[in-house]
Amino acid sequence: MGLIPVGADQLATVVTTLAMTERPRPRPLPAAPLRLVHWRQPTADAYRALFRRVGQRWLWFSRLLLDDAALCAVIHDPAVAVHAVLDRQGIEVGLLELDFRQSDVCAIAYLALVPELTGRGHGRWLMAHALALGWRAGVTQLSVRTGSLDHPSALGFYRAQGFVPARRHVETFPDPRLLGVLPRDAAPQIPLLATAS
Repeated sequence: MGLIPVGADQLATVVTTLAMTERPRPRPLPAAPLRLVHWRQPTADAYRALFRRVGQRWLWFSRLLLDDAALCAVIHDPAVAVHAVLDRQGIEVGLLELDFRQSDVCAIAYLALVPELTGRGHGRWLMAHALALGWRAGVTQLSVRTGSLDHPSALGFYRAQGFVPARRHVETFPDPRLLGVLPRDAAPQIPLLATAS
């Protein structure tokens, strides 16, 4: 057993992939003052704004690195379903992205709400939608991934919803705050070890 050094300009996260191989019994949709809207062809800018709004606290940045053409190739793919969560005022406050590009599998690529809505039961509401939409004809497995930089309750939440941990790996990547992709004060719970060159 030993520690593996990670450069001061890098981050490391333990990523757990979870799977659900049986459709859960139908359950009532939890009440929420939110609504889910299918974004058929979101613009790259609108998608990035929502992605940043829900993911910046957890240092989500992969989609922010893609140019418009590469991003739209993913989010406009007919086998990818992007949904926005809207509040009562019609403001986008959450993201649900389901990826059906692998035969018979639905990957929950992104499931998130703005940090201000966490801990209020809205995650169960959003997951209920994800399960209802993900278990469509021909799907035999739902999968989801979460990393140790995500919300501390994420792994437990997925397990409580019926997902079973299937595999784990360590991912390292450049700190997006040092790349200038996210502001330096993003994710204050994750120490920034290096200064920008």
